[in-house]
This record gives sequence, structure tokens and C-alpha cells, in this order.
Amino acid sequence: MNAIVIYDSNFGNTKIVADSIAKGIGNSTKAVSVSDIKLEEIGKFDLIVVGSPIIGWKPTEKMGLFLDSMSYGHLKGIKVATFDTRVKMFIHGDAAKKMAAKLKELGAEVVVEPLPFYVKGKDGPLFDGEVERAIVWGGEIQKRFQQ
Repeated sequence: MNAIVIYDSNFGNTKIVADSIAKGIGNSTKAVSVSDIKLEEIGKFDLIVVGSPIIGWKPTEKMGLFLDSMSYGHLKGIKVATFDTRVKMFIHGDAAKKMAAKLKELGAEVVVEPLPFYVKGKDGPLFDGEVERAIVWGGEIQKRFQQ
């Protein structure tokens, strides 16, 4: 399995979650900023995990532009999972579900339900236990990939 976690992060919390998910997946999986990934590299991965903080009820602009740069069928045969980081509030956006829907439109197979990770306020830090939960979720993604 050749896997990557692609993320955008404003205050570092999403990067921490992305690194933790990569650790949980194992197999030398790396977390890479969306700013550092080239579109032509995407095809070499069997599994892609995508994460973003919620900004204005959706993923960051940078993540949105990256996803929009791909055309239908670009991710055919690739398995994906998505996550977002958010403040624990009664009302919030859902970047993870929006990204999962977009990836599915591009031909990918979503292997697990999108998952939120919670931060204490706009700039964080992450709530206690979120790093451990991300590692466990990475392991679950890896198991689902094998099925």
C-alpha cells in the first residue's frame, strides 16, 4: 500500500492530526501539506487521506482549489478518507463531508466515514485525546483499505 495524508493547516492543529493519522496507517505513510503536493503525484498512491480545518463552513480555500484542480475520473481506483478540525460548537460547517463528496465525484472510493477532530477555540490546541484518536483512526483506515 502506498498512502499519503494531504492536509492544510492554519494554526498547526490539522497538521498534528494529519501526522497522527499517518502514524496510525503506518507503512511509511507521510503527511504532506497541500502546498507541497503536485497534482501529477496523486496517481502513485493507493490511499489518500485529506484533511482541512473548517473555514467559513467548508475546507480552506487552498484545499478547495486543490480538489477543484482535478477532473472527473482523476482518482479512479484510489481509496480515500477525509477529516476536518473544528471548534466544538452547536453549529459548524462540515469540511470532511464536503471533501469526501468531491473526492467521490472524482472517482475515488471512500473507505470510512469522514471524521471531525476538535480544537479548543479558533487557534487550538486540540482537545485531550484527539491525537490518540487520530492514530487509532489511521489504523482503522489501514484495515479498511485491506478489505
